[in-house]
Amino acid sequence: MKLGIVGLPNVGKSTLFNAITEAQNAESANYPFCTIDPNVGTVAVPDGRLDFLTELYSPKKVTPAVIEFVDIAGLVRGAHAGEGLGNQFLSHIRQTAAIIHVVRCFDDDNIIHVEGKPDPIRDIGIIELELIMGDMDVVKRRIEKNQKVAKSGDKQAKWEVEVFEALYKHLDAGESARSFAAEKDIDMELILSADLLSAKPVIYAANMDEASFTGEAGVNPYYDQVVAHAAKENAQVLPISAKVEQEIVQLPLEERTMFLEELGLESSGLDRLIQCSYTLLGLISFLTAGPEEVRAWTITRGTKAPQAAGKIHTDFERGFIRAEVVAYDDLKAEGDMNACKAKGLVRSEGKEYVMQDGDVVLFRFNV
Repeated sequence: MKLGIVGLPNVGKSTLFNAITEAQNAESANYPFCTIDPNVGTVAVPDGRLDFLTELYSPKKVTPAVIEFVDIAGLVRGAHAGEGLGNQFLSHIRQTAAIIHVVRCFDDDNIIHVEGKPDPIRDIGIIELELIMGDMDVVKRRIEKNQKVAKSGDKQAKWEVEVFEALYKHLDAGESARSFAAEKDIDMELILSADLLSAKPVIYAANMDEASFTGEAGVNPYYDQVVAHAAKENAQVLPISAKVEQEIVQLPLEERTMFLEELGLESSGLDRLIQCSYTLLGLISFLTAGPEEVRAWTITRGTKAPQAAGKIHTDFERGFIRAEVVAYDDLKAEGDMNACKAKGLVRSEGKEYVMQDGDVVLFRFNV
């Protein structure tokens, strides 16, 4: 899973990227476009269930699920037309599954803001408009392509022309492709087939200073504005402080929990960001365990057993016979697989079984 971190220049994107990936390789400076090429960092998805399974099986290898974060250079007005190398940056966003839109929610005269001073709604609007304008070019080409095919009498092409002409008008009014699909009850698969930027799900990362993030400074009006905006489009908002996250990763591992507790936080920004991402994209994890390897696999909620098996190997899906499944909570409560079998907690599931988060599974197959 690849998530793109976007926003205006100097809103804290690279600082946040460095903190959550612990890479410290994304240049972070007090001037626009200090990031040109995208920085990429892969992080393990925190999953305490792997710790128990590792203790139980003492495997040769432990493989967590992973997420890839891409720190994309700051967009500016006119990015869709190439301003600030905008075309290049938009192409990087196109390769991601979802967007983490970092919004500056703090005042600091020492940190330059490309628009003069912070204004979350204006700043969000600038980025959204650039994504929408970039999409309009794509949709226009899609219409022209289908118009040629429709002349031969192709009904599918004719229908697509109607859909994308309506979408073009929607985009031209400054509205996203996400809202078009919801309003028109159009099959989202068709919209997604056009690879549109404004169709991608969004998490607004409201980047606050430490005082307002920890509650010491009271209400942060900038954050409240972001929450109100996100509510209109059913987007998620993640309150975060890139500065605090940077301080956390500079501490030894054994001191981080204590530091979080002192700040009144239950988990790090990375943990909360991953939770938001899984919820946003409708993802869950199933687990495989044995003496060779303990591993977490990420799938879309609603995936059936054969398709989940195919994540491991295509032969598993092609020759699927059954899945032997036990819920992680049951396995942990009973202590081992034999105890679960004795109590009838290990189930034999067929091709129509819908995988659940935390399923510990052994796939039986024959090719």
